[in-house]
Amino acid sequence: MVWRNPRRMFPFVLGLVLFLGLSLAPSFPDTVDPAGQSIALSSEGQAALGLFLLAGIWWVFEVVPVGVTAIAIAVFQSLWLIRDPRVAMTDFMDPSVWFIFGSLLIGASFSTTGLTKRLAFFMLSRLSERTKIIYLGVFCMTATLTLFMAHTAVAAAIFPLLLVVHNLYEPTGKTTRFGKGLFIGMAWTAGAGSIITLLGAARGAVALGFYQKLGGEEISFFELTYYMFPMGVLMLVLLWGYICIAFRPEKGEVPGLRIRAAQLYESLGPVTRREKGTLVIVAGVIIVLSLRSFVPALAAVDKSAVILSAGLLFFFTNILNLKDLEAVPWNIVLLFGGAMSIGFCLWQTGAAEWMAIGWLSLLHGAPWFVFIIGVAFFVMLMTNFIMNVAAIAITLPVALVMARYIGVHPEVVVFASLAAAGMPFMLLVGAAPNAIAFESKMFHTREFFMHGLPASAMLMLVIALFVWKIWPMMGMPVLTG
Repeated sequence: MVWRNPRRMFPFVLGLVLFLGLSLAPSFPDTVDPAGQSIALSSEGQAALGLFLLAGIWWVFEVVPVGVTAIAIAVFQSLWLIRDPRVAMTDFMDPSVWFIFGSLLIGASFSTTGLTKRLAFFMLSRLSERTKIIYLGVFCMTATLTLFMAHTAVAAAIFPLLLVVHNLYEPTGKTTRFGKGLFIGMAWTAGAGSIITLLGAARGAVALGFYQKLGGEEISFFELTYYMFPMGVLMLVLLWGYICIAFRPEKGEVPGLRIRAAQLYESLGPVTRREKGTLVIVAGVIIVLSLRSFVPALAAVDKSAVILSAGLLFFFTNILNLKDLEAVPWNIVLLFGGAMSIGFCLWQTGAAEWMAIGWLSLLHGAPWFVFIIGVAFFVMLMTNFIMNVAAIAITLPVALVMARYIGVHPEVVVFASLAAAGMPFMLLVGAAPNAIAFESKMFHTREFFMHGLPASAMLMLVIALFVWKIWPMMGMPVLTG
């Protein structure tokens, strides 16, 4: 219980104090947007900021299960009259939450049919037995898959595979540094890979849409990949290096692993009909989701409906059953429902706009380099607390207007923001792969946060390098003058 554990009691009380303090504090001063219009923060907005801090603290220190904190977000909004209860609680049924649920069903289908073991044994039978190379193989596979499918679906499919890999490394199933590195690294590299194409996540399409709507030229699918590919690859290598140092495996290598994996692969026999059915269904989902970026007629088809269709087919064809449905990690589903609820709460009460304009107004008149990095830094912070699409939608409209006053080309602001939004390394709610990795029970939320701090600092340095040198060398316009 919270009150019996001093390490949890302090952050529990701190979250409540911050929420009450901001909710009952005198009105905050207005902020001024680039057009000179004052933006006031309502009393509901102040309470939303307090709830925002409460949720972050409770999630980081795992005061209660992360799903319970998510429920508290809806309860506080309802009891404190921040938003209408019907609205606050409906956010838990948002299509994005259902997309995560569908992704978890895909992961369950791979695990139930044995495809996960087949893939894991095949991969390990061909990799080096050195544990650091196993890290690299897993991370490269994760990042490569995100080039073609949503990083949430990739994480859900890779997750059971990593459980098998770790079981071969540590048959007792106890927590190891190697296990921590496997799952945290998978979550981080899923983000690094997802920035490279428009297929890895929805944030890219949202950002490019804002850019074009505000008068910018259309950025094509391949132009995005041209500029983002080197950054994604560099981050993949750097993250692998960091994981090897921070989570140095207890064993330098696992002798006989390749032979053992090959024997286990052979023992599975030929591919079964259920495995083939799973592959066909998942391949169909990937094809449809990929075509949405190229075929206008499919653009209106909701990605959540597509992935849930796969879930239905799993049950219709008896690939999954009631037992599998009951085994879904609802703690993770609730976590993302809460993330959606606090994100929309900040948006609808005006708190998010007030924060964005307040932060970006500090950058007005700053040197061009400081302005771009400041925007990316704000997006990185926001995307750790609310979904990255919301962080982009909140920040870009203001930043793109301000960029013209400072003489910065809007395109570089878009790319820097997209890179920052794609790699939330500190909080589980920042991205679905983070939460999926947490389901392994290999690490605590505080561990994820503490290791995410240096990883986020590394990300900002990489963004700074690309803004300053690499993107201009590749032909990206940076200054308008």
